[in-house]
Amino acid sequence: MSEILILYYSHRGSVRALAERVARGVESVPGMQARLRTVPKVSTVCEASEATVPTNGAPYVEVIDLEECAGLALGSPVRFGNMAAPMKYFWDGTVAAWQNGTLVGKPACVFTASGSQHGGNETTLISMMLPLLHHGMLLIGLPYTETDLSTTSTGGTPYGPSHISGGSGNPVLSESESRLAFNQGQRLANLVKKLS
Repeated sequence: MSEILILYYSHRGSVRALAERVARGVESVPGMQARLRTVPKVSTVCEASEATVPTNGAPYVEVIDLEECAGLALGSPVRFGNMAAPMKYFWDGTVAAWQNGTLVGKPACVFTASGSQHGGNETTLISMMLPLLHHGMLLIGLPYTETDLSTTSTGGTPYGPSHISGGSGNPVLSESESRLAFNQGQRLANLVKKLS
């Protein structure tokens, strides 16, 4: 079994919902398995305020997850057109993995969620691509052969799946968002399989 790391940060549950759909897409490909991981919140105080193990959801990511994965799907909520601070903080600490070439040549994709239609989804997806490019990863997006990209009135971009949660932060994916996230996971897993 090849494992694909689904690494995400989710504040209200929308990115977690996308991560779970991407994982389902990964696991729809024979011989592929998803490994869900998250990152802790960043504290404004000098001492850690998060538990060493999350109370619910995926475990926190460790360097070994980067070493063992055959591919990566990275997700974060939109924060003013950028990835959330906890995810940025994690990537800022991966210098050793960068120096060792841990992720070089591994396929990757990105996904996001925002509260509004024009909340910065595409720039957030691009901001998540930047550290992956520096790590030497092979990035994939969503091609326009995905008909949902042309017909959706909710989330979805050629840079990667997205979700529009609205002002209330509704984490329930639309049918098209769900299909795009699933198909992205499947697409990533098929590429990993071809490169193996």
